[in-house]
Amino acid sequence: MSLVVYMAAFLFALAALLLRRPRTTPPTPLTVPTRVAVFLGALCFFCSAPATLAEVNDVTGIPNVGAPLTYSVISAYSCSLIILLIHWRGGPDAQIRRMVGMAAAVYGTLIVAIIVLFSLADAETERLSDLDTYYANTPYMREMIILYLMGHLASTIVLSAVCLKWARDEVTGLLRVGLWLILVGLLLDVLGFELTKVTAVVARWFGYNLDVLSTSVAPPAASFGALICSSGFVLPRLASATAAERQSLSNYRALQPLWFAVKSVATAPKAEPTWWHLWWQLPSSRLYRLEANIRDALLQLTAHFNYRVGETTYAAAVERGESEETARTVSEEAMIIDGIRRASGVGDGPADPPDKFRITIDLVDLASAVNRAGETSPEQVRTQ
Repeated sequence: MSLVVYMAAFLFALAALLLRRPRTTPPTPLTVPTRVAVFLGALCFFCSAPATLAEVNDVTGIPNVGAPLTYSVISAYSCSLIILLIHWRGGPDAQIRRMVGMAAAVYGTLIVAIIVLFSLADAETERLSDLDTYYANTPYMREMIILYLMGHLASTIVLSAVCLKWARDEVTGLLRVGLWLILVGLLLDVLGFELTKVTAVVARWFGYNLDVLSTSVAPPAASFGALICSSGFVLPRLASATAAERQSLSNYRALQPLWFAVKSVATAPKAEPTWWHLWWQLPSSRLYRLEANIRDALLQLTAHFNYRVGETTYAAAVERGESEETARTVSEEAMIIDGIRRASGVGDGPADPPDKFRITIDLVDLASAVNRAGETSPEQVRTQ
């Protein structure tokens, strides 16, 4: 049983790592809530594994202390899903803060109550897999078990109602797919975890033994349902992140001709990272490094520029009827391409660099212009 639960925890932790925000991407209101929810999901499974419970009990010297720890994490996970849903829905900042504060206050109180009830209970016999049913009739333990089950059920009902409304009326595309995955996961959670746990506990109240529902049915159902539910939260964000990384990879490839043109003629080009430094990096990280190297190389080439080339190109563009923005772009392209040519030894005339130079042109557009100008052939670039 511990192996299955640890595998679920590992998959959650892996999802949290995959959701890390590239350093070039600005944070969004969903960044922190998404990662916190996925991390707490992983922590739920890790804490609930019998091997973890036994270790926690041994280390603390308190029998069954792993139970309130696990129930508290489950309650925190339920709260995090509601908070994530609040951020996902959006709205005025004041309203979001108020709703998040209410959810945190309710589940914070629930966690405190779980801890207090456990401290008042008499639970000296260690139970690693059937604690809910074994202590179903024990004062304070009984209330603690009911409390965490009701808290988890409440979050499930709220999530189900809101997700069902959105999935039917308000969203489309991957967000809608994500909502239906959440609903499927919640259904598995209600039927496979909540219903079986409650049934087994209530059976104990009336003198029956249905512990198998709690010990053998509920854990795998909860694992499977939580994985599906969390995938619904992750899918829209992961899809958008994948699209962004795909665009970064496209830009990275588009900038290769420009880097090839400037790296050999710059006065002090930065050393390129070796393949074993790059294979594990996301395309956005590679793009960030490449853009920085290109900009450094272009600034080093300023001494080879001739500002008159830019002025002449700008005047010609304006005369053709181009807008001022387009004229500035083509003039900057012309000056940079002329500077690269002169630095490589194939350009004519002396350099006359501008007093001040700032790169304003989009590097992908510049790479395309350099490529059209034929600056990427090895014979031209490598001639010193």
